[in-house]
Amino acid sequence: MSRPTTSTRIVRVVLAAAMLLTLGACSTGGDDVVTIYSGRGSSLVNPILEQFAEETGISVEVRYGDSAELALLIQQEGDRTPADVFYSQSPGATGFLSGEGMLAPLPQETLDLVDERFRNADGLWVGVSGRQRVLVHNEDLVDPAELPESVFEILEPPLAGRVAVAPSNGSFQDFVTAMVQVEGEARTVEFLEGLVETGAPTYANNNAIVEAVGRGEVAMGLVNHYYNYRFLEEDPGLPSRNHLLAGDDIGALLIASPISVVEGTDQADEARQLVEFLLAAEAQTYFAEETFEYPLAVGVEPADGVPPLATLDVPPFDIDELGGGLEHTLELIRESGLAS
Repeated sequence: MSRPTTSTRIVRVVLAAAMLLTLGACSTGGDDVVTIYSGRGSSLVNPILEQFAEETGISVEVRYGDSAELALLIQQEGDRTPADVFYSQSPGATGFLSGEGMLAPLPQETLDLVDERFRNADGLWVGVSGRQRVLVHNEDLVDPAELPESVFEILEPPLAGRVAVAPSNGSFQDFVTAMVQVEGEARTVEFLEGLVETGAPTYANNNAIVEAVGRGEVAMGLVNHYYNYRFLEEDPGLPSRNHLLAGDDIGALLIASPISVVEGTDQADEARQLVEFLLAAEAQTYFAEETFEYPLAVGVEPADGVPPLATLDVPPFDIDELGGGLEHTLELIRESGLAS
């Protein structure tokens, strides 16, 4: 029997995942309904979506799942997709749909709410909030002198095998895709294989890594910055701390969580209202103070203790190219042995 192609395997995963996705609703009893496919978790975004429904009278139905799987699902559904809005954990999955011609342009006045660094050049998506990649570490287990300047140093002693990763996480996948873009495929493959060869611990997601670091199960992990702020808010006594890598290093990547309107939706006005609601000061402040992410709308500041966005030194990369590398990134991660 011939071996299934990469595309066939991905489709099978998507169709299986579709059976497990959670469909929730924020109902107002009105006739207007907007359907969102959300790669952002229910606990994170449901409160602000409920507020949108209450304030606008537009009911919201949400299908939650992995961003990459949802993007591939929309592709498979094509013109039949019930999705009006795609709200992704990361730009890679959104860029994939952009490349497939499945996203509708947003009005210029909507795009102008956000700095041009965090929106699609063709107006197909806009970033709602941002997360920087960091090295979270247990200060009781890691000597400050051991903390690296570059993410590539985690493959070398004394860090080798002590840094956890989440290969199935969308942000890690975007990080890998950006590494291919900035550092080249050969060095990226060497990095992924190095993680396997040095025995880097793997976890399901960022939350699990930060929990493990906090309890001393693992010394360090590559995560998004905001997770540790959340844990420290609940328990300030935790020994977990964020370490920022050098600004020119791909390990300091800043990733936007984009939102977009699906091409062909018959709820275009309601979909755009939702996008603009999430970029308004009230919702942006929610993301800053409740989730500790970076608000991306112009004029809204991050939470106390989070470095201002303007002070961050981050590596340049082309956000719009992330989507084109999504399937290839999944294949690189699989072939490295880091994930099945």
